[in-house]
Amino acid sequence: MTETAKRGEAPKRVETPKRVRVTADLPARRTQALTRGIALPGAPVDEADAVYARALMRSQLRLALGTIAGFVVVVLVLALAVALIPGMESITLWGVPLSWLLQAFAFYPVILVFAVLYARTAARNERRFRELRDRE
Repeated sequence: MTETAKRGEAPKRVETPKRVRVTADLPARRTQALTRGIALPGAPVDEADAVYARALMRSQLRLALGTIAGFVVVVLVLALAVALIPGMESITLWGVPLSWLLQAFAFYPVILVFAVLYARTAARNERRFRELRDRE
């Protein structure tokens, strides 16, 4: 039993505080030119920069799609060569058929070559973009 119940008094009622929602004032909205993700918010937008940036994005997309298409073609040719060249199973190196070795190890150099070519060409595209942008 509580102390107040022993004395015969009614327990005191404690009021819980009401919930209050606290919010911050919203900042005044400014109308800004659309940047389409190429400039920092609040930065002035130059139409020439926007045109160059869109051209760079299109160029990088073409490069990526061309690289993927070339890679797929080379991999398919290599896989078809392994599958269709007669007598490849009879050639062995270190006791392993040549077709197995080609399937296991020939694709890695192809991946590396395409990765290096893509990275170098993408860097060249970006370097040209910076040169065009800085000329103005």
